Amino acid sequence: MGSSPQSFEFPAWPQYGEEERNALNRALDQGQWWRIGGSEVDTFEEEFAEYHGAPYALAVTNGTHALELALQVLGVGPGSEVIVPAFTFISSSQAAQRLGAVAVPVDVDPETYCIDPAAVAAAMGPRTKAVMPVHMAGQIADMDALEKLAADAGVAILQDAAHAHGARWQGKKVGELGSVAAFSFQNGKLMTAGEGGAVTFPTRELYDSAFLRHSCGRPPTDRKYFHNTSGSNFRMNEFSASVLRAQLGRLGGQIDTREERWPLLASLLAEIPGVVPQARDERNDRNPHYMAMFRVPDLGEERRNALVDTLIERGLPAFVGFRAIYRSDGFWESAAPEESVEDIARRCPNSEALTRDSVWLHHRTLLGTEQQMHDIAAVIAESMAGA
Repeated sequence: MGSSPQSFEFPAWPQYGEEERNALNRALDQGQWWRIGGSEVDTFEEEFAEYHGAPYALAVTNGTHALELALQVLGVGPGSEVIVPAFTFISSSQAAQRLGAVAVPVDVDPETYCIDPAAVAAAMGPRTKAVMPVHMAGQIADMDALEKLAADAGVAILQDAAHAHGARWQGKKVGELGSVAAFSFQNGKLMTAGEGGAVTFPTRELYDSAFLRHSCGRPPTDRKYFHNTSGSNFRMNEFSASVLRAQLGRLGGQIDTREERWPLLASLLAEIPGVVPQARDERNDRNPHYMAMFRVPDLGEERRNALVDTLIERGLPAFVGFRAIYRSDGFWESAAPEESVEDIARRCPNSEALTRDSVWLHHRTLLGTEQQMHDIAAVIAESMAGA
């Protein structure tokens, strides 16, 4: 028999302890609570950049702003296009649209759920300024193929790494892949201060441009209000940075645990009739597993939704998968492509299917015990039989 809701005592999220408390007191006691006068944000940026193998990192207010700022310093604006996966959280497209650029959704791989390089190649045109692979649930997109496409076309890559803290591709960390990457520290993410974001950069020039634009165009040493560029206030505060420094210290051990648990859970899920777990590209040799994702092909959206409700009732932190971005009204409000919903849907069959049949479990489930992986699978199997 499966577990009752009361038996699922997964680790709480967020995780915190004396490290975070001490960090907050340290930020408080320095008497300067914004980044220009304090030291927590500067130190966190150095530590985060080093952890990810990046020359530079810039901390910002949230992950959506991280994407928007990164696109801006890469030259994205009105008249340009950004290729994004159709299956992603809508911030990926809205960051481009907020800058006046058209977001062009393309299909994803049906097994890894990451952007399909062949679909990217088909969508490239004279106005393409950037390609935005999303490392879905911690699975790094096919960066080998994407880097070649981008280099041949002379366009930039912006990695949406909101799910990929600590990930590695063929031994290289996210910041070592040679392109800009954007991260999120929202409350559910792999490390969090409630909100927050960061951008890693391969060059000093890009970092300097981003610093100006994230601080209203003002250099850090300016005292006479000379604003060198346009921009906004995307600065992170000292308290958030202090918490994130403590969270970064927890990240590696948590990834180790999830890397041990997911192969077991995935193998158990694969044994359940009708359940297909997210596949792993073995070139992604360290996956932080932001979500434990699986599909229930042919179940249909209504029954998938009912299945998720049942899983929640049984004590699992379960969620429906993302809706294809072009199937949300917000996508069409500004800077949308000159296509209909159905036009895009026809060239994005995998994203259409994932909209209807994908399910995910919060990553704290993968911090549970080996026995809990068996219990999770048992509950999903029983719920599937009922569905």
